[in-house]
Amino acid sequence: MSALTSAHPLQSDRLLRNRSAVQAWLYVVLVVLFALVMVGGATRMTGSGLSITEWKPIHGVIPPLNEAEWQEEFQKYQQIPQYEQINKGMSLDEFKGIFWWEWAHRLLARGVGFLVALPLAFFWLTGRLEHRLKLALVGLLLLGGVQGAIGWWMVASGLAERVSVSQYRLATHLTLACVIIAAVTYIARGLATYSQGPASRNVRRAAGVMVLLVLIQIYLGGLVAGLHAGLSYNTWPLMDGAIIPGDLFAIDPAWRNLFENPKTVQFVHRMFAYTVLAVAIWHAFATGRAEPASTHARRAWVLVALVLVQAGVGVGTLLMQAHMHWALLHQGIAMIVLVFATAHWRGAKGAYPLPVAVRS
Repeated sequence: MSALTSAHPLQSDRLLRNRSAVQAWLYVVLVVLFALVMVGGATRMTGSGLSITEWKPIHGVIPPLNEAEWQEEFQKYQQIPQYEQINKGMSLDEFKGIFWWEWAHRLLARGVGFLVALPLAFFWLTGRLEHRLKLALVGLLLLGGVQGAIGWWMVASGLAERVSVSQYRLATHLTLACVIIAAVTYIARGLATYSQGPASRNVRRAAGVMVLLVLIQIYLGGLVAGLHAGLSYNTWPLMDGAIIPGDLFAIDPAWRNLFENPKTVQFVHRMFAYTVLAVAIWHAFATGRAEPASTHARRAWVLVALVLVQAGVGVGTLLMQAHMHWALLHQGIAMIVLVFATAHWRGAKGAYPLPVAVRS
C-alpha cells in the first residue's frame, strides 16, 4: 500500500478525489488548447489571420449580424496591404470565408480563458486546491492573457506595411502556446498516481532537456511557417542538390539569415530535427541502462517512436510543398510529441508529494 493511501485514509481519499477532479479539468483544458493551436494553424494556412483588423477582447465575440456590418468589416480589411496586393477584388462571400477562421480562433482563445478562470475559482473557493497548485494555476491564467496580447501584437505586424504577419511574432505566439500546453501537461501529470518511483537524476534532467529541444524545434517551425519557407527546396534528403546548400548566409549581417532567409531557416529546421531525433535515441538507450525494464525506459522509447513519426510527416510535408493537410498534420503531431515529452519528464520526477497534513 502506498504512503498516500496508508496515512490518514479519510484525508488521503479526499486528496485523491480532489487531485483527480483537478486533473480531469486540466485535461479538458489541454484538449481545447490543442484545438486552438490547430485552428490557429488552419487560420494561417488559409491566409485568414489578418481578416479582423481590430482587437476587441469583449465586443469582438459578436460577429457581423447583418449585411451592413459585414460590409463595414470588409471595408476595414480592404484598407490593409494584404487586400491591396494579394486579395484585391475578392467578393464579400470570399471575405466571409477567411473571416470565420480568424473569428473562430479568437473565440476559442476567449473560451480557454473562461475554461481556466471559472473552474480555478471554484476549486480554490471550495478548498479543493493544494497550496502548491495555486500559484502555478494563476500563472497559467496570466500566461493566457499574455498570449492574447502577443496574438494581437502578431496580427498588428501585418496591418500596415506587410502582407503577412512577422515571422518573429508568429514563432513567438506559437511557442508561447506550446509553453502553456507543456505547463498544463506538467501540472496535470503531477497529480497522477504512479506505480513506480522517480527516475535517477540524470534521467530526469535528460527528459527535461528533451522538452526544451522540442520547444526549440517548434519555434524554428514557426519561423519556417512565417517565411513560407516550406514552399521551396522541396527535396529530401538533399536540399538544393546538396547536403549543405550554398547561400545560407546571403543576408548581411549574418545572424539575420537564421531568422529572415527562408533557405537558411528551412535548413536549420531540418538539421535541428536530426538533432532532436539523435538526442531522443541517446536518451532512450541511457534510460534503459539506468532504469532497465522500467516505465521510464519504455516511455523514452515511445518518445523516440513519436519523434520518428514526426520526422516522417515533416519530410512528407516538405515533399508535398506544405500542402495544408500535411502541414496541419505536422503541427498536430508536434503538439503530441511535446505533450508526451512533458508527461515523460513529469513521470520521471514522480507525483507531487503529499501535503504535510496527510503525511503526518
